[in-house]
Amino acid sequence: MSISPIEVHPLPSRADSGDIFMCRCLELARLGAGWVSPNPMVGAVLVHEDRVIGEGYHQHFGGPHAEVLCLDAVQEADRPLIPFSTLYVSLEPCAHHGKTPPCTERIIREGIRSVVIACRDPFPQVDGRGVEQLLSAGIEVKQGLREAEATELNRRFFTFHTRQRPFVILKWAESADGAIAGPDRQPVAISGEATRRLVHRWRSEEAAILVGAETVLQDNPRLTNRFHAGRQPVRIVLDGELRVPFHFNVYNDEAPTLIINRKEQREEGRLHYLKVRDTRNLDEVLERIAGIGIMSILVEGGAEVLNAFMAGNYADEIRRLVSTTERIPGGYAAPEISRAIGCALEYVEEVGQDLLEYYRNKEMKT
Repeated sequence: MSISPIEVHPLPSRADSGDIFMCRCLELARLGAGWVSPNPMVGAVLVHEDRVIGEGYHQHFGGPHAEVLCLDAVQEADRPLIPFSTLYVSLEPCAHHGKTPPCTERIIREGIRSVVIACRDPFPQVDGRGVEQLLSAGIEVKQGLREAEATELNRRFFTFHTRQRPFVILKWAESADGAIAGPDRQPVAISGEATRRLVHRWRSEEAAILVGAETVLQDNPRLTNRFHAGRQPVRIVLDGELRVPFHFNVYNDEAPTLIINRKEQREEGRLHYLKVRDTRNLDEVLERIAGIGIMSILVEGGAEVLNAFMAGNYADEIRRLVSTTERIPGGYAAPEISRAIGCALEYVEEVGQDLLEYYRNKEMKT
């Protein structure tokens, strides 16, 4: 669908009230992290003469959208002000019937005359259509306020719909001397308590966790979020020959499990066997994962799998946790960050006794 460009106004100074209201939209949107996927995080604020009279955010997948909750939050005494107010929203309002009615219909019905949008929605059923419907109804639409921040907030959503693959985050913890396990690959506690809790928050924010069969056979991990509010991610195991015994933890009923293999394709309740030609072909693996609607993946290991993602330029982000205290003489070597094609170090921060090195890919593979 071809739509004429919308006027994009220059970003105002941070003191500008409109800028403040869009920042509030983004702040609200973040509250949906871990709950709304595969939908985007969205916040909305309704303002009358620099006074907020309603606000809301998308709280959970399948639930009302931010704009609807924002309008529903307006007190009865303020409802006559709605047509004379400006609606700020961090993403283009939806214009299609999905699990909920189109937000554009509600905005038009309420008589709102001005809408400010941070960025367009790349989802094909929306992309530009929401803006077009509002303009056709005579509503003034401004776009581009805090666009970079809004796009960054929903980078998983944008990657999925513009590149047709999941957003990929690599994560591992290594000792001060560069090991991720004992000499015989036996599990060793490396990270501190603060880091372990942070990792569980990360798990709550992603659609899936991915590991190789060797990691499962060595560690028998549960791969669940146990220390943070949020949904359980899907557990993905690359197990080409179906070597992992059925009594291992990844087969319990704590979370859905996807076994990517070369032998069979079937579903049994929350267990899904997905057949591919080659589990080492990450293009095929990611394409098939995207095909069942998984929008983001936290790849947790082991070293061989992590090195393959880095060497093939499949990592959008890398979160490398390095202990400042633990050493494992003769330990099993950590992934080689030098293999991370396109990734550059953005910042380092302390997490308890550990250091978090955060890398971002500047040359994303499409």
